[in-house]
Amino acid sequence: MQLSKTEEQVMQYLWKLKKAFMKDILAEFPEPKPATTTVATLLKRMKDKGFVDYKLYGKSREYFPSVKKSDYFSKHVNGLIKNFFNNSASQFASFFTEKTDLSVSELEDLKKIIDQQIKKQQ
Repeated sequence: MQLSKTEEQVMQYLWKLKKAFMKDILAEFPEPKPATTTVATLLKRMKDKGFVDYKLYGKSREYFPSVKKSDYFSKHVNGLIKNFFNNSASQFASFFTEKTDLSVSELEDLKKIIDQQIKKQQ
């Protein structure tokens, strides 16, 4: 399942906060802040999708992520590679290194990361 852009924004806040009540989540939004009912609706949809859960304290709900940020991001990157780069990580890497404004230093850092991963897998 995927999150909408606004749901993703709420997830970013929850990943940052780790656990939060509605007032804490609303405090993260820039002005003009959304209505409480809007955020409540987003959180309900996200719970239904399995991305968040909550603990009940009286009438208050303390929300927390059910999905790790790294897992969500990994799934997105893999979907991007599959859908836009013919399931080829090398096509993705080629596009990424050619179409972004990476400095020589950043490219060298990427090379080191790749070389380290190759050593791990040998």
